[in-house]
Amino acid sequence: MSMASSIVDSEESVTLEFVTTPTTPDSSQCFTPGLPFDDNLADTTIRVRTNGKSLSSSLFDTTTRTPPVRNICCVGAGYVGGPTAAVIAFQNPHIRVTVVDRDEKRIRRWNSQHPPIYEPGLNDILRVARDGSRQCIVCTESECSDGSSQCGGNGCASTTVAARLPNLFFTTDVAKCISEADVVLIAVNTPTKSRGTGAGSATDMAAFEAVTAVVAQHARPGAIIVEKSTVPCRTAELVQDTLSLHRPNVHFEVLSNPEFLAAGTAIKDLLTADRILIGSSSTPAGHRAAAALASVYASWVPKSRIITTNIFSSELAKLVANSMLAQRISSINSIAAICDATGADVDEVASAIGADSRIGSKFLNAGIGFGGSCFKKDVLSLVYLAETLILPEVAEYWRAVIMMNEYSRNRFVARVVRCLNNTLSGKKVTLFGYAFKKDTNDTRESPALDIIRTLAEEGPQEIAIFDPCCIPAQMEDEIRRFVGANFLKADGGPVAVYGNAYAACEGSDAVMITTAFDEFKNSATGEITIAGRPKACSVDPRPFEHTEPTEGDLLALHTYLQRMVTPATPVASVLDPLDRLNPFPTCTEDCPDCELEKATGTTGYGAGEEYVPKARLDWRKIHYHMRKPRWVFDGRGVLDISEMERLGFRVESVGRQSRS
Repeated sequence: MSMASSIVDSEESVTLEFVTTPTTPDSSQCFTPGLPFDDNLADTTIRVRTNGKSLSSSLFDTTTRTPPVRNICCVGAGYVGGPTAAVIAFQNPHIRVTVVDRDEKRIRRWNSQHPPIYEPGLNDILRVARDGSRQCIVCTESECSDGSSQCGGNGCASTTVAARLPNLFFTTDVAKCISEADVVLIAVNTPTKSRGTGAGSATDMAAFEAVTAVVAQHARPGAIIVEKSTVPCRTAELVQDTLSLHRPNVHFEVLSNPEFLAAGTAIKDLLTADRILIGSSSTPAGHRAAAALASVYASWVPKSRIITTNIFSSELAKLVANSMLAQRISSINSIAAICDATGADVDEVASAIGADSRIGSKFLNAGIGFGGSCFKKDVLSLVYLAETLILPEVAEYWRAVIMMNEYSRNRFVARVVRCLNNTLSGKKVTLFGYAFKKDTNDTRESPALDIIRTLAEEGPQEIAIFDPCCIPAQMEDEIRRFVGANFLKADGGPVAVYGNAYAACEGSDAVMITTAFDEFKNSATGEITIAGRPKACSVDPRPFEHTEPTEGDLLALHTYLQRMVTPATPVASVLDPLDRLNPFPTCTEDCPDCELEKATGTTGYGAGEEYVPKARLDWRKIHYHMRKPRWVFDGRGVLDISEMERLGFRVESVGRQSRS
């Protein structure tokens, strides 16, 4: 049976309900690298249902047993592969998880105190899964007998948490790790093509195809190959064809398991996933493979949130999910333009329509549009799919989402230039925000990059940039690579990167808010929180639900105790309140990240000093150091306009009305 015919036999979504008996290696932590499918290896019962009813199709086995997963290889150590593999390893101590990448610098950083990406909560996950942990005693009462939050088991109920060996590894040995894996996750970059057929809308599959070929050559017989990257619909046919060409007599199952992670909340999205989507072929072997992957997630995700579909539906669902979210942002930004022209307030409009349960309130924040590596790329992929299917009206509809996003950004910059008397000559403009959204250092497709290019064309004296999460030296390197080598002041251009917000505003004519960091808000109400932390972090999770606390329980307690610290708390207790963590990996004497920190005076996010939201800026201090008439352009709707005007600022905000 061909891949296409086996996949499309059923078009209906199905949900797998399963009962899993975990298979844990012995205490020696010796993982079995390759196990063939064997019905006796695991006791997992699958009940396949559609819309609450059992399927009568003979394609579905209702008592299928699935093989245990003991070794996972994730190909790609980027913003998807790194966090996903880390959480899987953290929640499954019995599974060996290896992340492979040919980029030696990236792998070196994952193995050091300087991980290449920042996500709230990621550091806590790495410290346990990558570095292992020591035995510790955890108090199981919400308040210890001595009145403290963690007394170490003296005089109150407690439990001993066993030491844990590392089970998360990062390496460049791609072929070896693939050959040992029961499951291979492909999580490589799939950007938009910049040249050739479909340039500007089609997905560039070069990296994905190259990795698929390597997987086909080295994967062990019976391995499960998983599309984790966002790929065009029907990519599974490409994967299966590549596998057949390289290994014609070897069987592999191909699954689609797209990620639904948002930068800045990726760890939260993984720990408290609202759904795990797994697409498979509609065959007994396909269902066994889907159940095997589902059993990995079932260690922490409720079974009701693990959804299965046919493989093409899963591939398309990822593109549609991001496209629908992008559509909402473009829609509210189009309304913001109408609000500016009529005197309506876009926040009031959004609040009114968001109260409708059919619409909801999420993704209705008007501003300068979306950025990041996903939304634009996935909408354009949907456009290209519609064009290839000869659906021009559908393609034009989705292309309009991108056009509105670009219009929103250009309209904002034009507004800045207009308010500054149509010239930036001899003037200084300050950008607050370089990352594409708050609580991340991800700058891919950041609106700030396009804004810098456009402002530079107006010949300003200086474009100052400050971001509370991005490291200045890395920002300068990116500007040289993606904006131009002649844009930085050090190279004769107008752009200067600052590590201090007040220095960036010294002598500035205007401040533009381009990222919605909480630090930039001027409202005194509300606590600055870390978006990526689990919801339970502000509440003591004790008493635990289980007799033996899970890794999720321990993480919640770790984070809760960190929030309970006082100025007198020793640094060691702040970083490791459970006294459980092993020492950080030791950097070599010639570690380039350490050298960079010494040269720039920045600490990066290693050594336990990951970025945390800091105190809100003092806008009165900023006002004092700016030039009159002190313009502020709020591109993210984070400011209380009335309060800013009372301080003496002139404020322009997208779709929001000021008294001036």
